Formats: sequence, C-alpha cells, structure tokens
Amino acid sequence: MSESASTSPAHQASRRRTFAVIAHPDAGKSTLTEALALHAHVISEAGAVHGKAGRKSTVSDWMEMEKDRGISIASSALQFEYSPEGHAGEPYVINLVDTPGHADFSEDTYRVLTAVDAAVMLIDGAKGLEPQTLKLFRVCKARGLPIVTVVNKWDRPGKPPLELIDEIVAEIGLQPTPLFWPVGEAGDFRGLARLNTDGEVEEYIHFIRTAGGSTIAPEEHYTPDEALEKEDTAWETACEEAELLAMDGAIHDEELFLSCTTSPVIFASAMLNFGVHQILDTLCALAPSPGPRSSDPKVVEAASSAIDDHRDVDGEFSGVVFKVQAGMDKNHRDSLAFMRIVSGEFHRGMQVTHAQSGRSFSTKYALTVFGRTRETVETAYPGDIVGLVNAGSLAPGDTIYAGRKVQFPPMPQFAPEHFRTLRAKSLGKYKQFRKALEQLDSEGVVQVLKNDARGDAAPVMAAVGPMQFEVMQARMDNEYNVETVTDPVPYTVARKTDAATVPALAKQRGVEVFTRTDGELVALFGDKWRLQFITKEHPEFHLEPMVADD
Repeated sequence: MSESASTSPAHQASRRRTFAVIAHPDAGKSTLTEALALHAHVISEAGAVHGKAGRKSTVSDWMEMEKDRGISIASSALQFEYSPEGHAGEPYVINLVDTPGHADFSEDTYRVLTAVDAAVMLIDGAKGLEPQTLKLFRVCKARGLPIVTVVNKWDRPGKPPLELIDEIVAEIGLQPTPLFWPVGEAGDFRGLARLNTDGEVEEYIHFIRTAGGSTIAPEEHYTPDEALEKEDTAWETACEEAELLAMDGAIHDEELFLSCTTSPVIFASAMLNFGVHQILDTLCALAPSPGPRSSDPKVVEAASSAIDDHRDVDGEFSGVVFKVQAGMDKNHRDSLAFMRIVSGEFHRGMQVTHAQSGRSFSTKYALTVFGRTRETVETAYPGDIVGLVNAGSLAPGDTIYAGRKVQFPPMPQFAPEHFRTLRAKSLGKYKQFRKALEQLDSEGVVQVLKNDARGDAAPVMAAVGPMQFEVMQARMDNEYNVETVTDPVPYTVARKTDAATVPALAKQRGVEVFTRTDGELVALFGDKWRLQFITKEHPEFHLEPMVADD
C-alpha cells in the first residue's frame, strides 16, 4: 500500500470503503468481486470465462467444494487501492468482502454484515428479487447498512428495467434511484446513460466487448446528441425511462441513501466487465467511511470498572472478530481470525487484550488475505480487515482492544433448522475427531450440541442449512484425515431454555435438552406442533426463540 500524507486514523478512515457483495446464489457475486479487482488493476485477467463447464474458479474461491460446485461457501476478504477517473487525491482503500450466496450459509453472510459499512446487492436481471435476495435486503435495512443495487447479467435476456425497479419498490419498500441506466434491452447491452443528481441524462458510455470478458472493456463517451445519432431508438427509450423515473421522484439523495430509504442503481455485466468501474466510482463517492461503534450496553452497565461506552475511529485501537477460518492453506496448519478494525491504528506485533477473557496476547502474525494469497500486514486502520494467525482464543463476535477496555455487542446466531449426529467412522480416529470438532465449532461452521446421554462421541450438529454438514464432513476429511458419518435425529425446532426449566422439560415426550459449546442450554423439539403443545401446557417454561437479533 502506498505511503499516505497522513497516518492519523481519522484521515485513513476517510479513505476507506468497506462493503460486502451479497445476493442470491448464482447472481454473479464472485465474478463481480473479481471484475472489481480487475478494474483496480490488482489482477491482469479475470478467472471467470463464459459457461460453467469451462469456468475457472475465481480468485476469491479457495475451498475445493467451491471450485467443484462453482459457488462461494466461505466469505473472502480482498483489499486494494482504487482511484476513480479524474480523482486527484490519494487513492481510496477498498475492503471488499465476498460472501456465500447459498441460503445454507446465511449465518456466515450475517457475520460479514456486522463488519462492513455498506452493501452491494447483486440482482440477476432475468430473475429479479429472489428469496435470499429479499432476506439479505431486509437484514441490511434492519442493520442500517446503505445499499447500492447492481442489476447484473444485463448482457443476457431478462426483465424490462422498469419492471425490476417496480419490483424492488413493491417487495421491500426501498426506492431505487438509478445513476446509470441501460442503453439497450436485456440481452442487447450497448452501454449506460449516466444520470446526474437531478435525474437528467448527462452522457452515454458505450462499452466495447473483449475476448471472453477477461480484460477491462474499453469505453467510448458520447454527448446525448451524439448518442441519439449512434443508438437511435435505444437511446430514446433509455432517456424516456430515465425521465419517467425522475418525474416519479427516483432521484438520488445522499441523506436518504445513508438512512437506507433509497438505493442507487447501476446496470452491469460482471462477466463482460461492463459497468464495473462505475460501481467502484459510486462506492467511493457515496458509500460511508468507517464511523464510531458503541460498546455492548449490558457490559457497560455491569462493569465494576471504567469501560469505554464507544470508540471513535481516532480513539485507541479496537477491533471485532467476525469470522474464524482454518484450512485455507494445506501447507499451513493454522487458523485465521478475521478482524474488522474499528478504531485507532493497528501495528503488527502490538500487545492487545481479549475483552471476553481479559487475556493479553501479541499480534505477531497478521495478514491480509486475497483468496489463497497471504501478505503480512504491518499497519491497518479503521475499516480494514486483518487476519490474525493462530489466535486460538478468538471467536466470532469477540472484541480485542488496547488501552481502556471496550467490548462490542456479541454476534447473534441464526436459528438452526437442521440437526444430525456426527461420528467418526473409525474409533481409532477419536482423538483427531475431537480436535477437528473443536476447531470447526470455534469457527461457527455448525453449532455443536452435547448432553450426558449421547456423550462426546456422537454430538448433535445444528445448522441453518444441510450443506453446512457437507462442509463439516469435507473439512474433517481433507484437513484432519477423519472420515465421518452423519445420522438423522427426530428434531426440527430449537429453543433456548434455562437451568430452572430443564428438569421438567426433559421429562416431556419429543424433547431433548443439550448444552451448546458456549454454555447455552438448547431444547430440541420434534416439530412446531409439539413445541406449541408444550408451551400451552406449561406456560411457566422458559423457551426463547434462537433468532438473530437484527
């Protein structure tokens, strides 16, 4: 990273744009991630080519399952510098987090959303708002994350653009405000009409295709009059549609964008690299830079000694762990704790304190991670994402700090909906099985539930989606050489309970009580009707939904 004129945390934070790319599976998230890196000149050629049969794995996909299936299973953090066209000052620092698209990994995506300042929501131009897209839109809105909407795959046949805009308004109540409107219908993507803040068309950006879309698409810029001569009715249609939207009030307002009332819209084709640098330019111009974060109010209230109630970006160092991941490199049997810098300046090797345990440790091994590529990071600032190597005591949601204590709110967990026991095929592998289980549990791959009746050899795995079990088994096999077997259990609903309720609850038919690794008592029920019956018969039972607090 280049030297900055100022190393103050506040100045460095102002240069940062930290965002996640989120969408429904197969909307093109990983392809867009790579296209953005291509336009920032981090890579010279995109790794995705036409057609999944010949598709290379993108640089952000590192797990064998990801390469085999062509989907992202784990989130991946990329950092690079970028200067918009005509930008005279220091380059922006982009912290981009690609997330799993599959609904089975919603919990991993949710964790990422606690670590970013904005989101790029990718919509397939042919499919529109799909169930996972809707869910993630709502999570972003509930968390107060500004959203930039990108309609992707406009080089393929799809819905009319005005229909997509109406769909967003009707389904989620978010007002789209187009900044770049497509010239040419879906499947005939010629370029983009750039709109100003009053919704008026200012220029036409015409894209020129490259072989396989593997390099940056050249652009030609035309005035509105030149565009009319070049594109005729396609340009007229684009201008008419833009005018209709402006008359309807679909005009960008920064305050409404930051309050998640409106969402700037850009049409693009990540596969062809059309509209990609317009996305980066929009994020640099409009997305918020890192801001202050408040401490967990429960911790502040209960503290017997002084604790900071929040941290400004220019305060003492603090960071929050949002993901722990092992097995990213078979040559390094280590784990990485991905930390979002919240405040202050991070120096590799600095002594920090783990808020949850009070223990002190050194950050000697700190990395930035680009897919499988690792680079040592010496200094980082608010908004940056740093991987701490072999920080075994850290878990998602943990706070680390220097100076006065600060502790940020814990990371909520999604309610599990799928349950299976897990056991090693060979009894001789029990020791490795337990070690692997402890590691993957600490990462939050699944929730691990145990009780005395079942013992430690066959704990119950609780997951949001069944594919999480496949990831668990694949990683146990690949990283620990432990083949495992899963067996179904007759439960479909989970609730948190307390010690006072357990004795009577455990006597109920169709219920089993477990202890989660973090000490939480969890009751599993055969189905929702069984839960309803027990709740009605025993209103005194403490049964709390296991739902993420968003």
